[in-house]
Amino acid sequence: MTDAIAALGTDDAVDDGCPPLLRQAPSSVEFKKLRKRLLRETRQAIDDYGMLPADGRKPKWLVCLSGGKDSYTLLAVLIDLKWRGLLPVDIVACNLDQAQPGFPSHILPEFLDRHGIEKRIVREDTYSIVTAKIPSGKTYCSLCSRLRRGILYRIAREEGCEAVVLGHHREDALETFFMNLFHGGRLAAMPPKLVNDEGDLMVLRPLAYCAETDIARYARAMEFPIIPCDLCGSQDGLQRAEIKKMLEGWEKLSPGRLGIMARALAHARPSHLLDRALYDFANLRPGEARAEGGEGEEACGAGLAMMGRLFAAE
Repeated sequence: MTDAIAALGTDDAVDDGCPPLLRQAPSSVEFKKLRKRLLRETRQAIDDYGMLPADGRKPKWLVCLSGGKDSYTLLAVLIDLKWRGLLPVDIVACNLDQAQPGFPSHILPEFLDRHGIEKRIVREDTYSIVTAKIPSGKTYCSLCSRLRRGILYRIAREEGCEAVVLGHHREDALETFFMNLFHGGRLAAMPPKLVNDEGDLMVLRPLAYCAETDIARYARAMEFPIIPCDLCGSQDGLQRAEIKKMLEGWEKLSPGRLGIMARALAHARPSHLLDRALYDFANLRPGEARAEGGEGEEACGAGLAMMGRLFAAE
């Protein structure tokens, strides 16, 4: 994997075997470093979470394309990995047109056709359902997401896909973690891999390790025709927007902090939490096997001081 990604050469963009989507990639050293990082992190997430079948089968993935920076980057990175022989999958790009007023429905079909990407475009008027059921000024996100998810699952089955692939990234996972912490009273983030409730489809998030800033830089450099989200992104006062602002403030105050926080999501210590369902505190006794981590895992003074500065900045 490392050798294939490191082999990004100066002639990639003009290689006859290069997918049309990647021929527009900038040739600057800075962009090549960015491209390598996204490829490496995406492939690492795919490996770490077993997103490919262990039996060597070639799966078919429904890659969801909304027209935002994240989904464009997801599609491009997956196609790049596939071209390099690092992702043995068949890809179908799917856009769900939810009939939002003013939605430029021609952009994504033209984009996909221009680059020779297999596609499935579906129009379902979920906008009318959402606006009819949610009072004006309230957040549409939850109902909109449920409706969209159900339709995408149906399309995946019709296309013979075994996975629905989404463009959520590192910051999305962190935002979800703090949403659950602050408003849901539980420790939960956004898993990179899960099985749907019906048990017949996987939901995959290969960009789970990728930073949003890298994705934004990549999308700008590739000049993707971005379509803004008018349903949720334009509503003021969303709880997720507040969480996002908080995380951006922490990263500005202490660069690299989001990366450390994201790594923490993969290093849980049940013995140092309060969940009795995850750890048998009741039967823990002196002289028996030491609890995982022991006292050495408790918060250190430097860590507490750092958290004090972070929260003081709020």
